[in-house]
Amino acid sequence: MFKFLKGVVGGSGSGLKDLPYNIGDPYPSAWGSWTHFRGTSKDDGSPVSIFSLSGSDAQDGHLAAGRNGVKRLRTVRHPNILSFLHSTEAETIDGSASKITIYIVTEPVMPLSEKIKELCLEGTQRDEYYAWGLHQIAKAVSFLNNDCKLVHGNVCLASVVVTSTLDWKLHAFDVLSEFDGNNESSSGQMLQYAWLIGSQYKPMELVKSDLSVIRKSPPCAIDSWGLGCLIYELFSGLKLGKTEELRNTASIPKSLLPDYQRLLSSMPSRRLNTSKLIENSEYFQNKLVDTIHFMEILSLKDSVEKDTFFRKLPILAEQLPRQIVLKKLLPLLASALEFGSATAPALTALLKMGSWLSTEEFNAKVLPTIVKLFASNDRAIRTGLLQHIDQFGESLSSQMVDEQVYPHVANGFNDTSAFLRELTLKSMLVLAPKLSQRTISGSLLKYLSKLQVDEEAAIRTNTTILLGNIASYLNEGTRKRVLINAFTVRALRDTFSPARGAGIMALCATSGYYDSAEIATRILPNVIVLTVDPDSDVRLKSFQAVDQFLQILKQNNEEMSGDTAALGLNIPSLPGNASLLGWAMSSLTLKGKPSEHGSSAPVSSNAPLAATSSDSTLVENPPTTSPIRVSSSFDLTEQHATESPTSTDGWGEVENGIHDEDENEKDGWDELEPLEESKPSPALANIQAAQKRPVSQIVSQTKRPIHSGSSSGSRSTPKPTKEDEDLWGSIAAPAPRTGSKPLKVKASTTIDDDDPWAAIASPAPMTRAKPLSAGRGRGNKPAALKLGAQRINRTSSTGI
Repeated sequence: MFKFLKGVVGGSGSGLKDLPYNIGDPYPSAWGSWTHFRGTSKDDGSPVSIFSLSGSDAQDGHLAAGRNGVKRLRTVRHPNILSFLHSTEAETIDGSASKITIYIVTEPVMPLSEKIKELCLEGTQRDEYYAWGLHQIAKAVSFLNNDCKLVHGNVCLASVVVTSTLDWKLHAFDVLSEFDGNNESSSGQMLQYAWLIGSQYKPMELVKSDLSVIRKSPPCAIDSWGLGCLIYELFSGLKLGKTEELRNTASIPKSLLPDYQRLLSSMPSRRLNTSKLIENSEYFQNKLVDTIHFMEILSLKDSVEKDTFFRKLPILAEQLPRQIVLKKLLPLLASALEFGSATAPALTALLKMGSWLSTEEFNAKVLPTIVKLFASNDRAIRTGLLQHIDQFGESLSSQMVDEQVYPHVANGFNDTSAFLRELTLKSMLVLAPKLSQRTISGSLLKYLSKLQVDEEAAIRTNTTILLGNIASYLNEGTRKRVLINAFTVRALRDTFSPARGAGIMALCATSGYYDSAEIATRILPNVIVLTVDPDSDVRLKSFQAVDQFLQILKQNNEEMSGDTAALGLNIPSLPGNASLLGWAMSSLTLKGKPSEHGSSAPVSSNAPLAATSSDSTLVENPPTTSPIRVSSSFDLTEQHATESPTSTDGWGEVENGIHDEDENEKDGWDELEPLEESKPSPALANIQAAQKRPVSQIVSQTKRPIHSGSSSGSRSTPKPTKEDEDLWGSIAAPAPRTGSKPLKVKASTTIDDDDPWAAIASPAPMTRAKPLSAGRGRGNKPAALKLGAQRINRTSSTGI
């Protein structure tokens, strides 16, 4: 280790055996007598470039010039000059002759001539990339000439290399020397290694070794000539053979031609200084140069300039050379977002550029930045991440989601912005499959329990939809406690008609998880009441659900009797969760004007309460003048039964032992303790009161019967006379009289004080027909719920 550090600091080691790098294959071209090798670090395998120069005599001029190059490269630092890492000299004995080799290790680069062949750029994109590269080399030359008073002496195509981010860098410092026109010795030192320069690259005063002319010339005169030679070789695609070829300007762009001619002026004093070239040349004024330059000085820009720039960047990126965007702009953008100098619109540009990468490159270059951004306190950044989570969610690993992403995302469930709460809810469609059972049961379900009584009707509806989607990721015990009560006690009693429709659809989509007893005693009694719901879409869905669940019971009866062909039933496969994803994306479409339910606008946006992502469930705010319809793409005849999955991680084993019917009735989805207790607002009290009533009371106080073909009944909005009056009014037909005897079903008469959901769980049904207005069982004894949501001022909590 000491030898290695000595080599880094002192620039030399005791030999090749001490070189902490592996030498690989050489490139076909390099500057002068140097050989350019690919290499890797022995410590971590990172790529490097290794340059070697050999000589048979310790006094060889090539070796002396090489040592000058090593010294200069180690001491001169600039973003557009090749970065030095390590150097050493090795002596080898071959018979009676010895050979000395100098090694220079630098950042990984590639000769410019080789990179040009690899990129194969043409037309405007080629000119833009060449403009950016020449701009970088001109800055490096200007730094040497004007700031350091140094002369490179041999600027040409061979002295330029390209990094992995496609930046051009200047090297080949063997001839580099100080220049002082008033000091004759400095001029002589500059000419000491001039014999290494090809005659075709030398200006006339250097060819003649006219010291008087050189001393009178500005420091930039020789290197300005060399920059002109580089421009010729770059655009002609040919290596300069003799000085006279520089007169052939057919391949030089017209916007660069005047500057090219001034660089190659026969009078040294009139040659164009590279600093003036950078400032005034029309050729460097293009989209690529301007874009990269803006990104490099991003910290100096104000917020308005940044916001305008990043909003235009996604479209601009499509017009720039694709490889430059991915290898240069993308790393700059990721770094700017990670360190906070970029604004939220930059996230859109980052994800668009990232979509052009392969999966492996995306995971390496973009995903780490995205994961870090989830911890950002900028609400606009968090909103952008949630809106675009479908673009990168699949790339996140389960461990990454459970340990790094979800803890930050979960903060959005309690956000004061309803818009952000809903985006957080919808993001669970992507993240929930990657969460552990411990996180789902211990955290996520508690948040969802609160959101099902949120002030915003759209959030309550989407919570029901999400529960239906993630049912397959719950262990069996949790499903038994959560699903039925969440869909019946909460969703089917919601005052918002799309929420009731979503509850019916969720029950149908998860029907494969319920046994016949649960269907007969807990699901059908709650669903069948909604066949006279004021909303026509809810009525239609309830009829479909009744048919589906009755088919399940008939099929079960035939299986129990052993005669599956007795009734000749053609029962479709029952749904699990296989196709529920599509339902959640397109199940709800709202019509009408936003009501006071959506008056809580997001802090960082003027958008209404709805997800802007095209593949998320869209439930906007309920209207005030007409009922909101639930249009469903959920086909009840195309679902397939799935077996109830069980937890294998041991987290849900305690709940898996639940078999008693009464216990299932009592242990509701609300058995989960809320994350934070708060007294419900008056608006929430109305929602919770409606959810605590039996479903039968929704239609028990109707004034007239609702006909399935009539649309006027669904638009009627009865005015409540007092807080505890039925929200729907008396619009249902009176209950028929019947003499049927009741089934002897033992109802649970005890209520667990530790279970806040047990008090509002649906009662065991009775077949004895009684007026629907006569509530019974737990419906007449509501318990005060501990669940609540963030307070948002509302004048009314109903959507009817």
